[in-house]
Amino acid sequence: MSIKIGILGYGNLGRGVEAAVKKNDDMELVAVYTRRAPETLTVASGAAVKSVSDLETGNEDIDVLVICGGSATDLPEMTPKFAAMYNVIDSFDTHANIPTHFANVDAAAKAAGKIGIISCGWDPGMFSVNRLYSTCILPDGKDYTFWGKGVSQGHSDAVRRIEGVVDCRQYTIPVPAALDKVRSGADPDLTTREKHTRECFVVAEEGADLARIENDIKTMPNYFADYDTTVHFISAEEMARDHSGLPHGGSVIYSGTTSEGTKHVIEYSLKLDSNPEFTGSVIMAYARAAYRLNCEGQSGAKTVFDIAPAYLSAKSGDELRAHYL
Repeated sequence: MSIKIGILGYGNLGRGVEAAVKKNDDMELVAVYTRRAPETLTVASGAAVKSVSDLETGNEDIDVLVICGGSATDLPEMTPKFAAMYNVIDSFDTHANIPTHFANVDAAAKAAGKIGIISCGWDPGMFSVNRLYSTCILPDGKDYTFWGKGVSQGHSDAVRRIEGVVDCRQYTIPVPAALDKVRSGADPDLTTREKHTRECFVVAEEGADLARIENDIKTMPNYFADYDTTVHFISAEEMARDHSGLPHGGSVIYSGTTSEGTKHVIEYSLKLDSNPEFTGSVIMAYARAAYRLNCEGQSGAKTVFDIAPAYLSAKSGDELRAHYL
């Protein structure tokens, strides 16, 4: 029996989830749901394309709905709304608002007898699990998270909103000296500027004020003002040729002691050719868990902290113990 998957939203993440479904033999993509006119959307897998209004009936024959919206405005509304009708999963990544989002999804899912997994991906997600494991194992220690080198989709979008900008790719890059200090177990206190740099490749409108655009980028609060930022102006052809992908990755490094003078360093790293495809793959593993937990009669919101690893695998407990333990 296949787990029936629905995808709401068909941007980069929706396509990443679609690719991940193909890799899991116990899953099938039932439909892609869209806020656009369904007849205008063609999906790579050939799955049915339906309107979000079909979902709103609460009668769609799906086991898990993957909600592929943005964290700023889409997911705070959509995930609780649809958790009242279906098992759901999202990649909500506004860290400061996770407790509120969890509470909203938890109330809706419990009332409906459904499971809602939030903040699922690689950060938050797999990086979160590794930060937690490390601090549990070594309570006397300190964690560091480095992102990149990779494309920050949110920062790229922020630059595209500047007047005179046609397109942008923004790369987040760890500072090598900071990485070396942390890996050595030195436990340095690092500022934001000391941990990462940012590099922007920008296509500007013809005749645009490049100096003003560069200043607007470098002084943008919450995005670039606290970082050393380099801006390159390139052609649309260069952008298409050299920056069409969405690579990302990074490391969680934890340094801790077990006794005086006895130090340990734990590191978990990712190097991703496609941020959305990897995120989609993580989501599919947890979608399997959502389905299984609900079949057991559980309900309410969950995070990656709440779900045992065996629920993520299509293999039986016997297979896991024989081959992975």
